[in-house]
Amino acid sequence: MPQDVDLPLLSQLAPTAERLYERHLATCKPWYPHEAVPYSLGRTFAPDYTWDPEDFVLPDAVRSALFVNLLTEDNLPYYFETINRMYGREDIWRTWSHRWTAEENRHAIAIRDYLTVTRAIDPKALEDARMAQMSGGEVPQPDSAIDGFVYVALQELATRIAHRNTGKLLLQGAGDHPGAQSGYDVMARVAADENFHYLFYRDITTEAIKVDPSAVVCAIERQVKDFEMPGSGIIGFAKHAAAIANVGIYNLMLHHEQILVPVVLRHWALEKIEGLNAEAEQARIRIIRQIERLGTLARRLSERARTTAERAAERGEAQFVLA
Repeated sequence: MPQDVDLPLLSQLAPTAERLYERHLATCKPWYPHEAVPYSLGRTFAPDYTWDPEDFVLPDAVRSALFVNLLTEDNLPYYFETINRMYGREDIWRTWSHRWTAEENRHAIAIRDYLTVTRAIDPKALEDARMAQMSGGEVPQPDSAIDGFVYVALQELATRIAHRNTGKLLLQGAGDHPGAQSGYDVMARVAADENFHYLFYRDITTEAIKVDPSAVVCAIERQVKDFEMPGSGIIGFAKHAAAIANVGIYNLMLHHEQILVPVVLRHWALEKIEGLNAEAEQARIRIIRQIERLGTLARRLSERARTTAERAAERGEAQFVLA
């Protein structure tokens, strides 16, 4: 159940949540994994099968992204548990969380079936990692309903960006493999769903600012300061995250330029929020400074990565990097 302190806020936001849910149903059209996955490429796995990366030649960073993206989707039961704790099982909040869960489960079905039939990733290693990930059940645990709204808005947008860029780089790096276009299409479908989820949480946060601006600004500070993607419990996550960042699928520059600036500073209009108490005013100052520092660091890392790529190109080493 939500904390008692959250119940009045959730009650006030319920009409907005109902409106956003109806908007979601009107705009998020159904799609079917069985129509997106190229099953004609599949064949039976022998009991002694040993995976060969030559079955589907892909840049290692794309394999890392597919691996992390799928295992993140697999951890769905624990995200649902967390959302249930923050928002409860009453009225629109129950309706929304169940719908969200059904759509997220579809993502795992589609991505796993695609990886299985194309043999893009070692299926045994993937299953071992799934068992480890779900046995641990590590997911972010926002402290309150408001923290949850803010975190999930940022996280859903980040996930959309990562899925979309994974699909683009898969298409670029797979050459003439018959599964290349369908891989792009699967990731684009999943990314579109994540965008609709982002819009729900972005706009419920916008409404929460009207209800309790000080609490939301303090929550924004906590989530900007401590933000991390939900895959941190995955085996080898740091190595995979570095590979994903290096090719531009998801990195600090994207986090700054496509999430913090457009959402926190522009859409939520952090600098224009009125009616803040003293604590929230100080939090606002710290958020702006933090975003500025992250921008400076992101530009520095981006320049370093560009230099590394140029030197690799001079040595004749193949590079698959998103522009």
